[in-house]
Amino acid sequence: MTKEQCRAARALLGWTLDQLAERSEISKNSISRFESGVHVPRASTIKLLRLALEEAGIQFLSNGEGPGLRLRTPPDHE
Repeated sequence: MTKEQCRAARALLGWTLDQLAERSEISKNSISRFESGVHVPRASTIKLLRLALEEAGIQFLSNGEGPGLRLRTPPDHE
């Protein structure tokens, strides 16, 4: 998952950094640093972020034009 995909996935879900941090159990600061390109997180951190986004309905895609994503189901507004 790229930093751009992370930001786009949050936008599709209507999630703030706080919401992704809560659902992924990754600190808001770490997510912010990743999305801004300041820091490249460990693979295990990316895996937790991606899992949280996928559980919320994000589907990550790969096609000839590069990686993308889409909303598979309506977001869960708990």
